[in-house]
Amino acid sequence: MFTGIITDVGRVRRVAATERDRRYEVETAWDVSGIDMGASISHAGCCLTVVEKGDGWFAVEVSNETLSRTTLGDWTEGRPVNLERAARLGDELGGHIVSGHVDGLGVVRAITPEGGSHRVEIEAPEPLHRYIAAKGSITVDGVSLTVNTVDGRLFGVNIIPHTWEVTTLGRLKVGDRVNLEIDMLARYLARWQETAR
Repeated sequence: MFTGIITDVGRVRRVAATERDRRYEVETAWDVSGIDMGASISHAGCCLTVVEKGDGWFAVEVSNETLSRTTLGDWTEGRPVNLERAARLGDELGGHIVSGHVDGLGVVRAITPEGGSHRVEIEAPEPLHRYIAAKGSITVDGVSLTVNTVDGRLFGVNIIPHTWEVTTLGRLKVGDRVNLEIDMLARYLARWQETAR
């Protein structure tokens, strides 16, 4: 489990096809000696398992399922990546409860500066847009954000200067695809409604 509070922006240092799927090596400012083999780390909102590590980097393997349903299939060497280590019992929950399971891909439709912040409008895919509510939580590329507005398939978030500067969200452009994870409560409520009929 994660909280959507990014603690490092890593960089893809190597991409390789494997017999199983695809392998990424990611550079990080973290002390890699403190990361266990098999540890879960959120990469732009995708929970991936550490399979190898070296001095200032670690490696993860990604299945074809994940490559087809997230932005990870587009990753190339040099790409910056929002990183978050798994939460520990007793950690401060600064964002919201995030599973690291991407629900779908959104598309950035508008970016508007507002004071020091930026208003970003994202189009969510069907039927995911039905589970996004104003003043609810959503994860965009691993970052916990509050939904400000909802208009059909479009939703708006306001990104404060700190978040804009210390995550990859400050590099977004209109037309970019982003990983979306809806609020966990919305996911389970929707499943309950489907099965209660």
